[in-house]
Amino acid sequence: MPRRGLARKADGTPTNKTQRNFTDPQSHLMQSGGSYLQGYNCQLAVDSDHQVIVALGVSNQPPDVEHLEPMLVRIAASAGALPTVMTMDAGYWSENNANSCADQGIDAYIATGRLPHGQPPPPKRGPLPRNADAKARMARKIRCKKGAKIYAQRKAIVEPVNGQIKEARGLRRFLLRGIEKVSGEWHLIAATHNLLKLFRFRRSKQQALAAASG
Repeated sequence: MPRRGLARKADGTPTNKTQRNFTDPQSHLMQSGGSYLQGYNCQLAVDSDHQVIVALGVSNQPPDVEHLEPMLVRIAASAGALPTVMTMDAGYWSENNANSCADQGIDAYIATGRLPHGQPPPPKRGPLPRNADAKARMARKIRCKKGAKIYAQRKAIVEPVNGQIKEARGLRRFLLRGIEKVSGEWHLIAATHNLLKLFRFRRSKQQALAAASG
């Protein structure tokens, strides 16, 4: 995963604006909800059928855009294949990311800008200009009837998982320090999340079978 170091001059000495957190020197300031917190950028990829986490990672680099490529590698290693369709929020938008998905056979739907929470992208009609760039083409893709329907599924796939981990299970901060230990804690959280999903799925199947058999 991308990793951010401290700002340094060419000779290796820190700059005047270099900051280090003495509690966890490997963490960095992250923007969250209009404010800043000291922490890590935790990534996860979720399947659309059962909200099972198929890949995850931890980085101290705030922008999401740099994390798509390494996450695709992890998805392929974990699931044995890349998804045919993938939705991502605006933090992952770049022409390189869009091209990388297309080259790997992924039908990607990446938001190109942020909208107020819960507000669908405005519809787009009419011919696309011939000189439209990659960003304009992607914006049109997720605003057409088919694209808007696909992208809307994102709020029922990955967002509930974030809520289940943060709110239902109470993970508001990590207990360990250092990127390797935080990564281990994040993997543990994901593993127990998946176990709960699998347990509840199996129980629902057993209950349905018992009801059908009388």
